[in-house]
Amino acid sequence: MAKHTRWAVVGAGIIGAAVAREIQGRHDSADVTLFEKEDHPAAHQTGHNSGVVHAGLYYEPGSLKATLCRRGVDLIRDFANEHNVAFDECGKVVVATDETEVERLHAIHNRALANGVPDIAMLDRDGLRDIEPNAEGLAALHSPHTAIIDYRGLTDALVADFRVHGGRVRFSTPVKTIDRRGGPTGDTAIVRTPVDAQEFDRVTVCAGLQSDRLAARSGQNRTPTVVPFFGQYFILDEEYSSAVNGLIYPVPDPKYPFLGVHVTRRIDGGLMIGPNAFLSFSREGYRGLGLNIPDSLAVAADSGFWRFAAGNMATAARELPGVLSIEKFVAEAARYVPDLAGADGYRATRGIRAQAMNRDGTLVDDFVIDRAGAAMFVRNAPSPGATSALAIAEHLVAIIDGRR
Repeated sequence: MAKHTRWAVVGAGIIGAAVAREIQGRHDSADVTLFEKEDHPAAHQTGHNSGVVHAGLYYEPGSLKATLCRRGVDLIRDFANEHNVAFDECGKVVVATDETEVERLHAIHNRALANGVPDIAMLDRDGLRDIEPNAEGLAALHSPHTAIIDYRGLTDALVADFRVHGGRVRFSTPVKTIDRRGGPTGDTAIVRTPVDAQEFDRVTVCAGLQSDRLAARSGQNRTPTVVPFFGQYFILDEEYSSAVNGLIYPVPDPKYPFLGVHVTRRIDGGLMIGPNAFLSFSREGYRGLGLNIPDSLAVAADSGFWRFAAGNMATAARELPGVLSIEKFVAEAARYVPDLAGADGYRATRGIRAQAMNRDGTLVDDFVIDRAGAAMFVRNAPSPGATSALAIAEHLVAIIDGRR
């Protein structure tokens, strides 16, 4: 790249922070600015997730999800160790409770093998109890290297490393548009904020829950649109903290688009169950009703959402009891960890997933990256987006550099 190339990254969640750091580390002469509309990093999806570092069990072999997840695990573990970020390779079991789920479990096992997930093993009932004495099931898939991490701490460390090496961060600075400008030596892009406009040679947009809106305001396609789904977590009382050794997940049901309630160890030593998945009436409302009128009207005006809703009434019926009743929520987890039956605790701050959706109502499953002149827009980075963040950063910068 030419000397003094001006770069901008929009969004200081984990992916944006990783991209800014990757640019700064790969291009010594780069002048990089990271824009963030909040006054601190990891304010939205990154700071409101389960903290799981996924191993890559479920993803279609050969997809970006599968490839970048596996690479991301190594990168995130090494960075965490080097920068003293809390990381615990506690392991995970996916538990089958009937014969139909056992068949699905074998399919997941085959995918995990194809994805190169290390040391995975099928367990019978006794093998499951050896790993998780309080779990109940006919069979299980064990992923010993699935981990948990402090994603907020990780993002703070990424931003700090970026700044130490000369990067510039502009907090409390929302970006309104990215305008394309053509010139005799190639395209540039104008980043417009409420207070100024700056020209950059390259811009990468990692706007998460606002990704579709910023893309549309910048003249890009309005689809895929983001439809927000909230996930509630329930943190159990301290007496239940030793009920499990690692993470315990149900076998996903292909009739439903989300994984279902699972039991997750927290990096602080606590135990939580969740999340459920239900339509959110706000993209950034993490407490109470979380009602935002413009966000709600945007969903109501989205024809793709209504097509999705028409085909997923069973999903809503399955998820609603857990939204309304903590007891139902706990009972779902107790199906495969009976000792949790009747457990008490409290609701954690909910997470909100930026789920990209097509016009026909189908959910966008893989990562989506659009290019427009000097700008690149990350339009969809669902789970395992956080796990894959450092690998996504490598991938994006390689595309920009023409290495992919």
